[in-house]
Amino acid sequence: MKKTIFLFLFTTIIADATAQSFKKYPIGTSGCSVYLFCGPAFDEAYSEDSSKVFTGECFKDSVYYGTICVKLLNPVKDITQAEELVVAYLDYLKKSFSIEHAVGYGRGNRLNSNENTRGVIDYWQDKDKNNWKVKGWTDGKFIGIVYAYSIKELPEAKADVVLNSFRFPGM
Repeated sequence: MKKTIFLFLFTTIIADATAQSFKKYPIGTSGCSVYLFCGPAFDEAYSEDSSKVFTGECFKDSVYYGTICVKLLNPVKDITQAEELVVAYLDYLKKSFSIEHAVGYGRGNRLNSNENTRGVIDYWQDKDKNNWKVKGWTDGKFIGIVYAYSIKELPEAKADVVLNSFRFPGM
């Protein structure tokens, strides 16, 4: 009986640990990466200004996790201006994702306390009533957008881990 209980508990723990795997994924050939609970396939395209754009999304436990990475054709040296570019890109995404409600941007975040980065966070709701949490990052050479959305309430702790996991080349 003890062996059966032990085997059941061991199997349950292993299954739970596997279900919650958190892995680092390279974002196409950008040199950037992100940690996610599921494995996205990244597509590569070009923006109107010919910047390379990598996009990927995956689904795990009722939540969609997505990443957009833009390798800027014309890097921005002033980090404050680069942060404004992230805000403009997030405004563009609001239209693309049919966002109807937004809390408002929280600015001035630093990725891993790196003063050469800036992050902007927001909470959204789209026309289908999906709840979104989105964070945009920049180092002036790249813009990284990481998001989580679900029709249900978002698991804040898991979403935060993902939103703060974006990595620029060399980080």
